[in-house]
Order: sequence, then structure tokens, then C-alpha cells
Amino acid sequence: MKYYIIAGEASGDLHGANLMKQLYKEDPKAEIRFWGGDLMEAVGGTLVTHFKERAFMGFIEVIMNLTKVLGFIKFCKKDIAQFHPDTLIFIDNSGFNLRVANWAKAQNFRTNYYISPQVWASRAGRVKDIKRDVDKLFVILPFEKEFYKKYDYPVEFVGHPLIDAIADRTQVDEVDFRKTHGLSNKPIIALLPGSRKQEITKMLSVMLSLRDDFNAYEFVIAGAPSQNFDFYKQIIGNQNVGFVNNKTYDLLSVSYVALVGSGTATLETALFKVPQVVCYKGSAISYQIAKRIITLKFISLVNLIMDKEVVKELIQNDFTKKKLKAACIRILDPIYREKLFIAYFELEKILGGVGASSKVAKKIVADLKVISSRD
Repeated sequence: MKYYIIAGEASGDLHGANLMKQLYKEDPKAEIRFWGGDLMEAVGGTLVTHFKERAFMGFIEVIMNLTKVLGFIKFCKKDIAQFHPDTLIFIDNSGFNLRVANWAKAQNFRTNYYISPQVWASRAGRVKDIKRDVDKLFVILPFEKEFYKKYDYPVEFVGHPLIDAIADRTQVDEVDFRKTHGLSNKPIIALLPGSRKQEITKMLSVMLSLRDDFNAYEFVIAGAPSQNFDFYKQIIGNQNVGFVNNKTYDLLSVSYVALVGSGTATLETALFKVPQVVCYKGSAISYQIAKRIITLKFISLVNLIMDKEVVKELIQNDFTKKKLKAACIRILDPIYREKLFIAYFELEKILGGVGASSKVAKKIVADLKVISSRD
């Protein structure tokens, strides 16, 4: 069978890679062509375009690069038509993927979507487009199944793939890790300011401003695979700060505290049982637009899944040195940390067990075999 997968960003690359491994297990003769990153490329198949080439953040940034975005969509449609896959698999990345799905369904391609677009957060009207253009939707958050049920759209909850990704990783030796990256023996405060230049620029300098207030700790930046060190150096300047590139999981596994940009990283940090402060700051215009269309009480996945404030969120104008310092002091308190650990374990139970990627691969391959037997 022939599979065409479209993923964006580092998280999509991770989940795409794990899904590809399972597809090859279920269908050893699989031909896979994909949009993704280094992790997917390492599994096999043919990489069409790397996610680094289309990493645009926020409404304004997308509009400013609209010509590029439309060019990618046009090229993607042409490439799909030439490859003529048995199925398309869309992974997150809704702004891009839903447009391609609309075209693909009209061309009679089978469409699967893994990791739901966040229509439960904003613009719920897009559900009608998903129902029309997506043959099967696999969701990874427990509340999503009930959300879609309201729209009479049956979806499959498969559990969260991060549980697999973390369970399958090779354990790091903390002594070796510190030595390799030139780190001291101080407890580590990990800084995860995101993967896009816009968000890193907005948040990293504020995170670093706490160094003098917490000099008993080692501040270490988790470098994103989509950015090189020269970019971070412009923000770091002459400060003596640890830097670990493309080793976020290893860093979290040895960290005492983390300051985390919103998104998947908040959930990853929770699954590593690291107390965190969630930070977000975007461009003023993008934030004002988002405020008007996003209907959620929280921005972090941890709080959304638990439906209460488990981790502190500092959003836009609240993301200041003063408030970040206060939040850090709070999560260093042993009593608060114990409560947070208990909440983290409860969160992991709610997310379901291991095997999300395997479940999705099995279902996709089984469906294709049924369709093939009918032809």
C-alpha cells in the first residue's frame, strides 16, 4: 500500500515517526512519502519537504507569508496526485492539512486524520469541514470524543502518543549528560521557550532574567531542532547559560523545574513529572485576535485535560519577570511540589496507556485491506 503523510513542527515529526514505524510493522511493503522532519526521515520513506521550511506562527506571521503557504499547498496537491497514494494521513497542523484534505476528498482519496485539529478551542464551525473531508479521525485527548459526539461525528480515542514516545526512549545517565553538555551539579531549571523564532524571541529573555534571583540553580535552554545556536546566541549574549540542542527529553529527565512555552511541551513536561510554569507571549495583534476566537479557560494541555488549574499559566501581559519569579518560588515549595506530582500521576491515567501509534496503524491498514478486498 502507498501512504502519504503530512506533519508539521517537531511534535508532528515525532508522532509521524512513531506512526511510520508501526505502519511498516503492519505493512512491510508500505511505500511512504511524507512531509515531516529528521525523525520521520530516519524511519524510512521519502521526505518531500522539511517542516522547518514552513514554520510560521500566529495569524499575522501566516498572513505575511501567505504567498509561501499557498505555494506549499499547491505543490502538495500536485505531489499527491503524482504519487497517487492509497490513503493520506494528516497529523495535526490544521491550517495546512484541512485545506489539503478538502481537495483530496474531492479527488476521491481516502483521508485519515491523526491528532485532531483544535476545533474544541476555537472555530468549532470547522467540524462540518472535518466531517465532510476526513474519513476517519483518531483523537488523542479524552475530552475530544465527547466534543465530536455533540456534532454526530464518531471518532476514535487512541490514547496519547507522548506516552509511547517517553516510554520508548533510552534512559539518560545524569552524570554523563551533565559532563557532555558542560553542566554543573546544581539543580536544573530547564527553559523551553518553543520552537519558532517569534515565540523564542518573545519569551527567552524574560526567562533568563531570573538567573540572578535563582543562582543556586543551573539554567539550561532546550534548543529546538528547527533553530541553530547562532539564533539563541543573539538573545543569550554573554550570559553563562547551559544549552542543549535537540535533547529536550533528556534535559527534562534530569530537571528540577521547567519554564515552558504553551503547547505540547507542557504535557511532555508533566509526563516527566517536572514542576513547571507555563508561559505564553505572542505579537500584540495575534494575541488580540486569538482572545476573540479562543473559548478555552486555559492554554496548557495539562490544565485543559484536568479541567482545573494544575500548573500556573502566565499569558501575554502577565508574563513578566515579577510574576514569573513568584511562580518559580511557589513550585520550589516541597508541599506544593508533592500536590503537583499527585496531579501529574492522575493526568497520566486519564490519558490512557501505551500503544496509540500501534492502534492507529492497525486501524488504517485494516481499513485499506477491507477496501482493497471490495475492489
